[in-house]
Amino acid sequence: MQGNLPPEAQEKIEELQDLQETAQQVAAQKQQAETALNESQTALDALEGIDEDTEMYREVGELLVSTEYDDACDDLEEKVESLEVRVEQLGKQEERVREQFESLQQELQQMLQGGAGGGPMGPGGAGGA
Repeated sequence: MQGNLPPEAQEKIEELQDLQETAQQVAAQKQQAETALNESQTALDALEGIDEDTEMYREVGELLVSTEYDDACDDLEEKVESLEVRVEQLGKQEERVREQFESLQQELQQMLQGGAGGGPMGPGGAGGA
């Protein structure tokens, strides 16, 4: 009963699939950024309860390197700010992709309903004697 879809409809379906993949990728990136943001914010909050004279280390690749309290605090604050911007950008991108997906989905529905619905089917279809 379904029959073959017109090439335009198949093209829209492929675009929908591509947008769905993009949405999944953006959502995964956003989740990673949110996780990193939460970890950085937790570390920054933990710094507030530490005496500034405490010997501190930061991870650099496979090494732990001695660092100053102020440097650690500044670095974490910068990282938090950067991640907040990244999460916000990814949220906006996620919203744009969702809107594109919904719009394309509507176009496809209209295309398929229009193709299955009315319209003159040919000459002499509505005439009579």
